[in-house]
Amino acid sequence: MFAGAPRNPRAGEAIHGRNKTASSWRNAEAGLEDYSPRREQERSVPDYDFTAQRLFLDIPLVAGEECAAPASVHNYLLNVLRLRAGDAIHVFNGRDGEFRARLSEASRRLVRLRIEERLREQNAPADLDYAFAPLKQARLDYMVQKAVEMGAGSLTPVITSRTQVRRLNLERLRANVIEAAEQCGVLAIPEAREPVSLSTYLAGLSTARLLVFCDERADVANPIGALMPLAARAGAGVSVIIGPEGGFDDAERALLMRTPNVARISLGTRILRADTAAVAALAVVQATLGDWR
Repeated sequence: MFAGAPRNPRAGEAIHGRNKTASSWRNAEAGLEDYSPRREQERSVPDYDFTAQRLFLDIPLVAGEECAAPASVHNYLLNVLRLRAGDAIHVFNGRDGEFRARLSEASRRLVRLRIEERLREQNAPADLDYAFAPLKQARLDYMVQKAVEMGAGSLTPVITSRTQVRRLNLERLRANVIEAAEQCGVLAIPEAREPVSLSTYLAGLSTARLLVFCDERADVANPIGALMPLAARAGAGVSVIIGPEGGFDDAERALLMRTPNVARISLGTRILRADTAAVAALAVVQATLGDWR
């Protein structure tokens, strides 16, 4: 699990692998990789090798075939993970499931992988969108990673009147999404979307989709109690929106409250930083509407 901003020696690359802890795999067993109000996916992986490295590869994966690893991962596989010919690693691409692979050839010029048996079938992307006002880089890295760990299926940067950062490094954002997916056993890589204005975001929502609006000005009440009766309305998908530090302005708040199928909740009596609010809000949603039930 992450304790803060990533220390990835290859930050910004779209393909990389990381170690994981037993606690992050316990989260995977608890179902953080699958968001489904009806719990259609099998969530337990008791026979999984929890000590294995996981690597995202954006190439087709077919059991019994060999493939060349992209040049961008050669140094990582050989010098960071210190793998050699014959060593095994788990690989996934977000489309074909997860496989055990073995290095059949390993040199600075060429790394080839022999794809062995499929370990897990591919699951459907989570229909849980996390919409957020962008933050400064280190805290944004942390927030993106935590949203993926908490089961978000897509992440949408939303520009508001008080947004601190209006230009995003989407390549870095997507690299953080992949890194978190590697650590947490996620198979379906969450989509990292282009930034949009708040009005554009709200106009694009389906009227059937449940919008959970986390508002610091909402009456303090139990958010779990507020959301539990809405579980039946989550079948068309759930969006969770968090404002910038300083919150939404009055016009934005009014716009949000006019949105069809909106549920306005409080996150307690304390003022939370935006990155902390992300974890709190997604935990509440998963406990009431999602895959923690």
